[in-house]
Amino acid sequence: MRATGFTHVSISARDLDESVRFYEDFFGMEEVPSPEFSSPVRWLRVGNLQLHLFLDESPAPDRHHFALDVDDFEAAYLKARKWGVQVASGNYSTVRELPGGEAQMYINDPAGNLVEINGRDAAALDPAVIGETRKVSGPADAVLYMSSEKEGIHRG
Repeated sequence: MRATGFTHVSISARDLDESVRFYEDFFGMEEVPSPEFSSPVRWLRVGNLQLHLFLDESPAPDRHHFALDVDDFEAAYLKARKWGVQVASGNYSTVRELPGGEAQMYINDPAGNLVEINGRDAAALDPAVIGETRKVSGPADAVLYMSSEKEGIHRG
């Protein structure tokens, strides 16, 4: 037996309505029907995957995060600045260029969950919009976007 992929990520929300609105308005996610579990939960579609939000008053864990690929990194950056959700200080506050050339930044959702936003080509970003990026060192094959061949998955 081998896992073949992810179906969803599940995170906490202190206010389900507020969190659903955030993910719909910021990322363009679409709410989809969810089963009736023992506690409130809401499901959102993002591409072929889902984000599950469950009601929880506990603080979001530090450093735990999930990552989303966006079709326009600069637009996401500008929206994050306008909405005041970009991480303001510390290690997660800079826009980074990863060894494979990807762009990366972090925001916080209304419940305080850390959300990583990724773009495929940091070199294409306009420094007049983004400012200076922090280059992360490492081997060039340390990439976010993997093909089947790079993952070593053999289909058949």
